[in-house]
Amino acid sequence: MTIAVSPDAHPALVLNADFRPLSYYPLSLWSWQDAIKAVFLDRVNIVSEYDVMVRSPTFNMRLPSVVSLKTYIKPARNPAFTRFNVFLRDRFECQYCGAHDDLTFDHLIPRARGGQTVWENVLAACSPCNLRKGSKSCEEIGVWPRQMPYRPSVHDLHNNGRLFPPNYLHDSWLDFLYWDAELEP
Repeated sequence: MTIAVSPDAHPALVLNADFRPLSYYPLSLWSWQDAIKAVFLDRVNIVSEYDVMVRSPTFNMRLPSVVSLKTYIKPARNPAFTRFNVFLRDRFECQYCGAHDDLTFDHLIPRARGGQTVWENVLAACSPCNLRKGSKSCEEIGVWPRQMPYRPSVHDLHNNGRLFPPNYLHDSWLDFLYWDAELEP
């Protein structure tokens, strides 16, 4: 799954005060209008700019391509339990067959058998596998997930998000996107 960002749209990459992106997936981007508003409200510093100007009768300004917040926002310790985050944890693939299309989520222990809707019991599944499993257990159908469901950390989701970069990354963003990734020797 990719998020389409047009290079003509001139979005600004938003960094926290420590110069890390607020999020990797979806990548923390603001429209050029929101970026300029934040500049005028003195909420951000401009780190990098496009070669594109906006003009009014009283001023000219280059569009920001990277901005950093002036106030540090403490990242969430625990990611929200959402359908999107379940898919991201499971890398947008069915945990039974590996398909990437027609995803839904499945309860490992079916709700009909007392299974709860929690991180440790929900996983991504394509519709055909989900229908085949139904309210049966994995033992009954002889199919096991490739990865057992677990409660991911924010770091886990950030790492998985890096596997799905947007289809457009401006050159000025590259120095800020993966600088905390481990370097190869």
